[in-house]
Amino acid sequence: MAIAEHQSVGVMTDNSVLNVTPAAVSIIRSLLAEREIPDHALRVFVTGGGCSGLQYGMAFQEAPETGDTVVDCADVRLLVDPTSMMYLQGATIDYVDSLIGGGFRIDNPNAVSSCGCGHSFKGDDAAADQAEGCGTCGSY
Repeated sequence: MAIAEHQSVGVMTDNSVLNVTPAAVSIIRSLLAEREIPDHALRVFVTGGGCSGLQYGMAFQEAPETGDTVVDCADVRLLVDPTSMMYLQGATIDYVDSLIGGGFRIDNPNAVSSCGCGHSFKGDDAAADQAEGCGTCGSY
């Protein structure tokens, strides 16, 4: 897929770095409409913490920041910072609805292992060894 660099804000558009399922696109679109922020994008990021050392996060944001990769999928945009992109390259974002509770699920080929709660993972770097329990699944 084509990569286009936008000089004005120093962001890169690359639709091949993340996969987003139709179910996830539908939920993102619904959340944007529900919150009356249709022009915002969903920031997907990785931060330290969680049961396995790293955890996923998501938040709505109006515009990309310098260095972000923008993923356009259907009529929604995802933003990923350069550090998070190292961990998320090739991942698939899905939305799973179940009786126990639904939510976004990230199938990450870069994860060495994942926590039982599905919101935390271990990368292949030593920093991830400083894991503290996330409190969601009770694993430590």
